[in-house]
Amino acid sequence: MSIHPTACVEDGAELGEGVDIGPMCHVGAQARLQDGVTLKSHVVVMGATEIGPRTTVYPFTVLGGPPQHLGFKGGDTQLVIGADVVIREHVTMNPGTHDGGGVTRVGDRGYFMIGAHIAHDCQVGDEVIFANNATIGGHVCVGEGAFLGGLCAIHQNRRIGAFAFVGGCAAIMGDVIPYATAFGNHASLEGLNIIGMKRRGMKREVIHALRGAYRLLFVKEGTFKERVERVREQYGAVEEVGRILDFIDAAGKRPILTPAR
Repeated sequence: MSIHPTACVEDGAELGEGVDIGPMCHVGAQARLQDGVTLKSHVVVMGATEIGPRTTVYPFTVLGGPPQHLGFKGGDTQLVIGADVVIREHVTMNPGTHDGGGVTRVGDRGYFMIGAHIAHDCQVGDEVIFANNATIGGHVCVGEGAFLGGLCAIHQNRRIGAFAFVGGCAAIMGDVIPYATAFGNHASLEGLNIIGMKRRGMKREVIHALRGAYRLLFVKEGTFKERVERVREQYGAVEEVGRILDFIDAAGKRPILTPAR
């Protein structure tokens, strides 16, 4: 373990083996840093924040600061960050609120670029990328492998599906289905994230099935409910299409982002 002489680690903080705390960092009494965590310098870890093994945090980041929620009156809420995460400069991540479940969770192997923000009660999956200043409001769910472009903003209570791609400066007001791409202000769907799927080694036949399902979902004929059932009949056996259908089924009355007409 290495703690720079100018760092402040409050009594009660739990530090694992090989933790490296750089100059001018402040680690609060309720913090838990697991094995191999590195705080480069000028990092603030507040409240009941847990940082997973081998995660690296760069300067001027604040983790666990109080939720930006007018109804929050303090108390036991948490921020839990996974393993092997890279958190670059000026990132902010807030813990949960009592009304929202009490825990903000960030998965493993994520990459959060300069100025990214994760608000209270968010649930962020594994291997996500937030480009510079990507921002998600409270109660947002981001699926595994999603990419959020620079300066994009996700409205509170929205969902970004697994492996979706959100373009830079996009304003997202509805849920983005898995594997889709969304651009614009306000954003609309612009097709599937084909480049991302190919980079991840997805099989050609799966991509073809997803393309077919996407076309069926967003043609003009019939109601959206009817189109969903046609996709279920024709492509429902494909696991990745099933993920989109499950995402839609879980939406209830929430808006699903669609292509521009």
